[in-house]
Amino acid sequence: MSARFADVAEGDDLPTQELFLAKEQVRAYARATAMDFPRFTDDEGARREGLPGMIAPGNMSLGLLANLVEAWAGPGSLRRLGATFRGLVLPGRTIRLRGTVTEKDAVRRTVEIDVWLESDEGERLVLGTATARLG
Repeated sequence: MSARFADVAEGDDLPTQELFLAKEQVRAYARATAMDFPRFTDDEGARREGLPGMIAPGNMSLGLLANLVEAWAGPGSLRRLGATFRGLVLPGRTIRLRGTVTEKDAVRRTVEIDVWLESDEGERLVLGTATARLG
C-alpha cells in the first residue's frame, strides 16, 4: 500500500528496511552492471587497492535507497534522488535503509525525504535526499 499525501506529515519516518548484504549479491550486481572490478567482487583484489575488502558499488547503494522510497511511496513515485557517500558499504553485514519526511509541497503533491543507508553499528554511510510524488 502506498503512502497518501493527505496522511503524511513532516517528521514521519519511512519504515526501516534491514537487510543482510551478501557478498554474492554485490558480485552479481557488479557483474550485471559491467562493474566487475576487484573492489566489488574480490576481497583480496580490493585489499590490493587499499580497501578493507570488497565494497558495494555506489550505484547499488542508490538503488537500495530508491527501492526504500518506492516501497513506501509507490511504484513510479520517485522524482529525484541524490546522495553523498561518507563511508564504505561493506558486504557480508547487515545494513539499514531509513528515511524521514522533511517537507511537503501541496501544489505538486510531493514530499522531500532525507534518506540514508547505515551500518549495523548505526554509522550513516550514504546520506541523501529524495523527492517523491504521492497520490
